[in-house]
Amino acid sequence: MYDVIIIGGGVIGCCIARELSRRQLKIAILEKKSDIGEGASKANSGIVHAGFDAGTGTLKARLNLRGSELMPTLSEALDFDYQSNGSMVLCFDEKEKSELEKLLDRGIKNGVKGLKILNQTEVREIEPNVNTNVKYALHAPSGAIVCPFNLTVAMAENAAANGVEFFREKEVVKIKKNDTCYHIMSNDNSSFETKIIINVTGIYADQIHAMVSNIPLRITPRKGEYLLFDKTVGNKIKHTLFQLPTAYGKGVLITPTIHHNLLMGPTAEDIDDKNGTNTTSTGIETILNKAANSINEIPSREIITSFAGLRANSGAGDFIIGEVSDAPGFIDVAGIDSPGLSSAPAIGEYVAELVDKIIPAKEKEEFITTRKGIEKGYGEVVCRCETITRYEIVEAIKRTNSLFMNPGHVTLDSVKRRVRPGMGRCQSGFCAPRVAELIAEELGIDKLTVTKTGMGSEILETRIGDSGGFV
Repeated sequence: MYDVIIIGGGVIGCCIARELSRRQLKIAILEKKSDIGEGASKANSGIVHAGFDAGTGTLKARLNLRGSELMPTLSEALDFDYQSNGSMVLCFDEKEKSELEKLLDRGIKNGVKGLKILNQTEVREIEPNVNTNVKYALHAPSGAIVCPFNLTVAMAENAAANGVEFFREKEVVKIKKNDTCYHIMSNDNSSFETKIIINVTGIYADQIHAMVSNIPLRITPRKGEYLLFDKTVGNKIKHTLFQLPTAYGKGVLITPTIHHNLLMGPTAEDIDDKNGTNTTSTGIETILNKAANSINEIPSREIITSFAGLRANSGAGDFIIGEVSDAPGFIDVAGIDSPGLSSAPAIGEYVAELVDKIIPAKEKEEFITTRKGIEKGYGEVVCRCETITRYEIVEAIKRTNSLFMNPGHVTLDSVKRRVRPGMGRCQSGFCAPRVAELIAEELGIDKLTVTKTGMGSEILETRIGDSGGFV
């Protein structure tokens, strides 16, 4: 019997778990994938938004501002990458300056500090590679960038250190409520009982919601494609560059990443397929065409990969966070689209307050406030593009395996997200075989069972005779 079970191990679920772990509660996270952060948390812009875009008075506005304020302190305490680089919203027409002024006014009302509209000369002084067609820009010095993978892992590891139990490959298929608790069944016939359920399942939140409630909730996946560029062009700009937002979001942005790459995207397309993370030639062309409005000379030859993520669009215009009226003890955290990553730590605080009202609990006297990331190692270099050593990879394997209550399945992507082998220019062409070998060695498993993302994505098919080779 648990006090709280969080369904969904993305960045929001892990932030909620970390905040709840301050209290004397028995808590678990159920994640249907092979690792935490496998959904929207691994495919987003990595932006900490300043908070000027969300409508004044909304949860988005409140939690975005609070999350942005929390992020620098958390990055130091939990040792994840964060950089305050500032952001600019670009305006290309004198007639659109009034829209910038509306954003400025909204940002001020939302509590964002330091906002200022720059003229063309001022913009080009701080960003010389901005397109010469740019007339004005709204400058937000509190905008920042973060590593979404490391943020998720840091929150999870600190939550685990404070007693939260993590279960992987536990897809919830049925929920029943009796007089005292909820009974949860997973795809492998495991069962869990809990007083409170927190539904943080992204694009699947409507399906989990429907297991306990008759109140309508619909989540539409909004697909966003991205282009990632090599580090050789990562210094082309310093700020995160937005274009004036539309009904579909903040448009195609260009930003340096925390690891010194250049990132462009996303597109915005509402789709029906909750697994539709394929990239398209149309998406790539759209990004390149729209990004060309923001900067001069797109370095298209330096693209090293493309990817797509799915944002959870509820159509409500705001986050949906609260206890469901016809399912006491069941809390929805749904429709968390942009600025979800920026708001994640604040969402953790907000949901913890909701839980306090249902089950008041004392705070722990010895809450562990800090966590140390994986340090750079020396010796055998496995990933040449990112200069990642055997030590770092083995440490990532150990940490991933020890995080979960049901260990034994570490994937190439789990290691990649933690210490970056395969993130560089060759996109794992050189290092993947050695990383797979190290996973097999460390876990004592057959190399044929090592996967990229979980069951069904095995990277080796068979042995070649008695030579010891594989294909």
